Amino acid sequence: MEKIQTVEIYDVEYETTYTAHIQKNGSGWIGWIQEHPKVKCEDRTQEALLETLEKTLYETLEADWEAWDKQIEEDARTGRLDKLDGHVLEELRAGRCKDLYG
Repeated sequence: MEKIQTVEIYDVEYETTYTAHIQKNGSGWIGWIQEHPKVKCEDRTQEALLETLEKTLYETLEADWEAWDKQIEEDARTGRLDKLDGHVLEELRAGRCKDLYG
């Protein structure tokens, strides 16, 4: 195996930069995303590997967000978030919250 190289992948949708580690492995290439250990790929060329890593990263991020959304919906439906309502309103009234959309 050859020396590991690092390449930054910028995700426009999530406005985040990820670090891809890539390495020539025999006749092909292997790579992974440091910040997202689930993303590990192999491909025949460096260019193809970078495309595959970017696509796999996006798919993994989307799957994680969908799982997060489902969990939040389930927690809200079952009342697990009810006790937070009062706390959040208290924080808001005390001026300890910041409007993220304003």
